[in-house]
Amino acid sequence: MTARGVAGERADEPHTLGRWLTDRAAIAPHRTAIDDRGVRIDDADLDARARALGEALRAAGYGPGSHLATVSGNSIDHVVALFACAKSGVAFVPLSWRLAPRELAEVIEHAAPSLLLVEDEYEGLAAAALRGVATPPPVALLDTTGVEASVPASAGAPAPLREVRDDDALLVIHTSGSEAAPKGVVLTHANCFWNNLALAWNNLALAGALSLTEDDVVLAVLPQFHVAAWNCQPLLAWWVGATVVLERSFQPRRILHLLAERGITTMMGVPTQYRLLADDDAFAEITAGPLRQALVGGATVPIDLARRWADAGVPLTQGYGLTEAAPNVLCLPAADSARLPGAVGRPYRGVDVCIADPATGLVLEGAATGELWVRGPSVFAGYLHDPEATARAMAGEWLRTGDIARRDPSGVFWIVDPLKDIYISGGENVAPAEVERALGLHCAVAEAAVVGVPDPVWGERGVAFVVRAEGAVLGEDELLAHARTELAGFKVPVRIAFVDALPRSTIEKLARSRLREQAAALIKETPHEHH
Repeated sequence: MTARGVAGERADEPHTLGRWLTDRAAIAPHRTAIDDRGVRIDDADLDARARALGEALRAAGYGPGSHLATVSGNSIDHVVALFACAKSGVAFVPLSWRLAPRELAEVIEHAAPSLLLVEDEYEGLAAAALRGVATPPPVALLDTTGVEASVPASAGAPAPLREVRDDDALLVIHTSGSEAAPKGVVLTHANCFWNNLALAWNNLALAGALSLTEDDVVLAVLPQFHVAAWNCQPLLAWWVGATVVLERSFQPRRILHLLAERGITTMMGVPTQYRLLADDDAFAEITAGPLRQALVGGATVPIDLARRWADAGVPLTQGYGLTEAAPNVLCLPAADSARLPGAVGRPYRGVDVCIADPATGLVLEGAATGELWVRGPSVFAGYLHDPEATARAMAGEWLRTGDIARRDPSGVFWIVDPLKDIYISGGENVAPAEVERALGLHCAVAEAAVVGVPDPVWGERGVAFVVRAEGAVLGEDELLAHARTELAGFKVPVRIAFVDALPRSTIEKLARSRLREQAAALIKETPHEHH
């Protein structure tokens, strides 16, 4: 079988994503692929730049088994880097620019990337982080307009010059679970292919209710260090030939104006974003615009918010997923949202789900409540450098989501409660253990516990309960200032309460339920400031 393209892109390896741009460029080379703040690039130029960077990576010794990390906002260059990795067999590892330098250093240390590309806006953050990395990787500026000279040679042995395979890693996304440090979720080419095919299948199954065609204009505002920023519309858009409008930040008034100015037909967001849009004075403008589809994930949409969007003529399409499933698992069509308020729907085609007893692991049939398990070709290949965590996440061939779900007699699912000890603030997972560890770095803190409590705008916000070290003098403002230097903004607790001791149900077990009751009273006094 003959090879074609930088990395082979063989016909007998049909699930590698490097071929997607090449195919689109052959079909419609001059269609706009990306609109990045008014700068546009067509399919042919996007493919050419990705191919050039892919060749430069190969020439510098990177290939299958290599990991290219980035610190970048949403941009054309960042998309080029992803597809260059897809063509050359390199794993693409987008890192969060929201992290504090200490947090970013820990992620870089754990990921051990072969190469780090940094956008100029984040050079200061990256430099501060790299000072905390024992063995920093080669670093270059993310600029794909002159790539032949900008890719430093691999510091290790050259990667094997072979064709890209379905089971090669494509995306490594870091996500906060219940543990103190984020884990790198490894998604292969096949994982991403089947995830996007499931979206396409749903398009057909729902008779156009979720359709995405070359005539669509997709707004991509989720930051590209999240899996949804790639696998919930944008990659599918580049597959079918639609245009993707990239935004680097979420500013409600600007987003509402963009919907009309750029002719946006479909978008994806988290409940907090849809709440902020609905609360803006310009929200009524969406009724006159072309927006016909608004997907929501990250958390369940509150019923009142769903009603406001439906009344405006754009009912929200609720989804459920997790990074380890690439991420799409369940979907509720907008037409069913009024009839099934709070539901997250049924599984995508090609995705198997079941309800299991969280104590025994026995699968429960019919109407049931238990832990949601997922199986299928989009389920991740494992956690980067962490086989023990991978084993804990799996039950045979099933992925344990850590979420308690309810299935009704008709097969519709509701998410009841997270089994894992995390909370979701503004669509971002926050692990209390990670926040507690950062607070404990202050010399005046003996012990800390963090819980999430409901919030009408952000979904949940964190409240910390802190025991001072013996004899220490420490105030809330000082500890919050410390937290802001150690944590991403969305992880910083909104309130800190000092206590003599943390409540425990046993000597070992922290009684978080009692802390949540106390936190709910405290947070009512706190305004809804932005992250």
